[in-house]
Amino acid sequence: MSEGLISSRQQEVIEEFELFDDWMDKYEHLIELGKDIPAIQPHRKTDDHLIKGCQSKVWLAADETDSGAVEFTADSDAIITKGLVGLMVRVLSGADARAIAEADLHFLDAIGLHQHLSPTRSNGLASMVKQMRLYAAALAARQS
Repeated sequence: MSEGLISSRQQEVIEEFELFDDWMDKYEHLIELGKDIPAIQPHRKTDDHLIKGCQSKVWLAADETDSGAVEFTADSDAIITKGLVGLMVRVLSGADARAIAEADLHFLDAIGLHQHLSPTRSNGLASMVKQMRLYAAALAARQS
């Protein structure tokens, strides 16, 4: 079920980004996505929740819901980076841990993010994805 959730969310994102013809509009959309991100609680903005490998500061937390799903909260001090983490939270949050850990995140290539991000932002995005997968793997191991 969670694989389907992640897959349908990826398809929604692909379709949204297809509405924009140029990358300036796509960046504006990313910035808007960052405004809707479930905010990490201020007391969790610590080094423990800071993603290593991002040039900007990005905080990410993962919590398990009563149903066993993973809910992510995040924040960043940079607007495009906040949009990137917001995009990842939108696609992965609410899925079960195993589905997140194993998800094929094909939408990142499909919308052209890897080709249009600077190398530092691309590395930061990879670090976000890695941390989300690590949180999910840890929660999946606890559930077993």
